[in-house]
Amino acid sequence: MNTNFFNQIQQLDFTGVLQLNISKGIESNLIVTVLLNNEQCGDSAKNLIPPLTFNATPQEFDEGFFEQITTPIQKVSSLMVDMEKFQKQLDEAKAQSAIEKAKTEKEKKEKEVKDKKFKDAMAKADELEKEGKFREAWIKVPDITEFPEKADEIRKRKTALSDKFATPSLFGAIDETKPKLLQAEEVTADYPIDETHEDENEY
Repeated sequence: MNTNFFNQIQQLDFTGVLQLNISKGIESNLIVTVLLNNEQCGDSAKNLIPPLTFNATPQEFDEGFFEQITTPIQKVSSLMVDMEKFQKQLDEAKAQSAIEKAKTEKEKKEKEVKDKKFKDAMAKADELEKEGKFREAWIKVPDITEFPEKADEIRKRKTALSDKFATPSLFGAIDETKPKLLQAEEVTADYPIDETHEDENEY
């Protein structure tokens, strides 16, 4: 006996495994359940999709079975495929979120370490300044290239410290002694030594 049953199954558009359960009902009827399962779909919601159940005579199945299941099977298949895609996208989003979270935490820790390094250096500079060690304090102030985001603060701090040990104060100290030297020279010029008078006394 020839039948085109499997040819019609082949023509159905679906992804997954099509399961048919056939049992005998009352009188001469048959009870047929059709369930499509897609193992690739990781969404457990697929288990909520009920199977198609038909209760009809063999003749009714021969005449209209495939017409009854074609559209529902295609819809269920499409739904599961969409669920599969959604689940994959969701998993990718979670993975990406975890990566971004780890990246953010890493950047946060690096920033905390960097901020601590800056604060410690500035605190050391303050300590040396209080001790009057201005040059050493200037050296302890962090480099702008290492902390470009704090360039203004670093520049102002170094300028303030350099003003306290700058060389002009040394010249100022020299200038203070100059008037005394000039005064001595002026006294000598105003009161010349009378060498002739000293010679007369010798006789």
